Amino acid sequence: MSDSVNTPEAPRPAPERPTPQSVRRTRAKGEPRFPDGPKADPAGSHFERRIRSFQPRRSRVTAGQADALQRLWPKWGFDIDGRRVLDLAEFFGNDNPVVLEIGFGMGEATAQMAAADPATNILAVDVHTPGQGNLLKLADRQGLSNIRVGNGDAVILLREMLAPDSLAGLRVFFPDPWPKKRHHKRRLIQPEFLSLAATRLRPGALVHLATDWEPYAEQMLEVLTAHPAYENTRADGGFAPRPDFRPQTRFETQGLEKGHVVNDLLFRRVQHEDQPPTGA
Repeated sequence: MSDSVNTPEAPRPAPERPTPQSVRRTRAKGEPRFPDGPKADPAGSHFERRIRSFQPRRSRVTAGQADALQRLWPKWGFDIDGRRVLDLAEFFGNDNPVVLEIGFGMGEATAQMAAADPATNILAVDVHTPGQGNLLKLADRQGLSNIRVGNGDAVILLREMLAPDSLAGLRVFFPDPWPKKRHHKRRLIQPEFLSLAATRLRPGALVHLATDWEPYAEQMLEVLTAHPAYENTRADGGFAPRPDFRPQTRFETQGLEKGHVVNDLLFRRVQHEDQPPTGA
């Protein structure tokens, strides 16, 4: 018989305790990932149900984006809850003109435009959590203090939270084209939306749209041309070449590589003599 039978086993080493950094806490059901960050549905049921032009996307958030949301959302972010009118001068800390950008994607173009024109404030709105975090990260890295990031429905922002004549411009770059005919009612650029925006745009404000979906571009041109509150900056009444101040986005580059045609539209808010002031 082997002597090893009666030999006591050597004590096994105790398992290593996980460090606090290695512990992943499981969130309770319904608990927000970022308690002080953007909410899933900030306006909740406070307003009427209607057809929306967007679908919230909660895709993967990187560590850098998550860090930016945790640190910077209380400083530079806000939820569009429709419960107050924003004092934009107080919000940005200055009286510089404010441009509303609806749908900024991952925020690269927004950050470039903010860096190139620090005397203009950008109110950037989207519902894409990774994009919100990425834009905050870019603004922090580049020291851009002229960006504020809004989470939620731009229609509620315009209607409930912005004062008349408070905007110096409106940008909508590559909105969802909703290509199927039965979904055209979901497109953002419609006469009703343009009428709402006109109440918040001061006379002379620039409306800049861009899309790589030609049927949508034609619709945009048609509804803007027909609307009495706007006039085309192009003498020929058509599309404009991409201005130097609008950076070419990664999304746009991919579209061009696929043979898509990108159209820009540049219109101005006008004040006709037979119209009451927009603040009336």
